[in-house]
Amino acid sequence: MSDKYRKKPVVIEAVQLRWDNWEEMCDFAGVGKLEDGKPQGAHLNGDLNVIGLLIPTLEGVMKAEQDDYIIKGVKGEFYPCKPDIF
Repeated sequence: MSDKYRKKPVVIEAVQLRWDNWEEMCDFAGVGKLEDGKPQGAHLNGDLNVIGLLIPTLEGVMKAEQDDYIIKGVKGEFYPCKPDIF
């Protein structure tokens, strides 16, 4: 038989991945700095258009796309997170 538990909410730091706040997101997560007009670690589609960033995480590199959040973990690590989580 299982018991039920309530999980405590955790307050996190996060910045949304958008073009209008690109500098803020780069400063926060340390990724995506523009080099020759293209973000470092860019995630490209088949037409070579930037559709997001590749975020180094503790579990490996993960893809973050437009409007995803980049969240900072408790150890200072970063992860992409879909907006519907909030």
